[in-house]
Amino acid sequence: MNRALTMTVAVVALASTGCTRLPEGITPVTGFDLQRYLGEWHEVARLDHRFERGLTKVTATYSLNADGSVKVLNRGWDAAKGQWKVAEGRAVFIGAATEGRLKVSFFGPFYGAYTVMALDPGRYSMICGPDRSYFWILSREPKLDPATLQGLIAQAKAQGFATDQLIYP
Repeated sequence: MNRALTMTVAVVALASTGCTRLPEGITPVTGFDLQRYLGEWHEVARLDHRFERGLTKVTATYSLNADGSVKVLNRGWDAAKGQWKVAEGRAVFIGAATEGRLKVSFFGPFYGAYTVMALDPGRYSMICGPDRSYFWILSREPKLDPATLQGLIAQAKAQGFATDQLIYP
């Protein structure tokens, strides 16, 4: 019984750390300033995942919690159900607060990687998760100018992301 418990704890620990890893070849932005990152961001492009499937008008709003962590409020319109879908989470830095590398949780003690790969705090942010199947381009406005968007997509493609599968909500 004790061995089974130890094995379960080990598997959960490995699984939870694997979800916060940095994909090979991806470098988080440096000089990250959380105060400039806070506020509302609009999703411009993403790779598909079941938790966002079918959603449009997706936004992510970041604010500070009293404990210094980041409140993450994701919101998207589910046209099939005729309602907004909302998820609230919490993010904390993995390393230095000047590096765009955080972990975010929407499910209690389970965290996923949130790596800011490219950033202009007043215009856009490009984010990935623990591997290349998680990817988002966010903008301060509902639309991002086409030249900037194409530049970010080209950068993501060069870094191995499946940009031909992007969804533009």
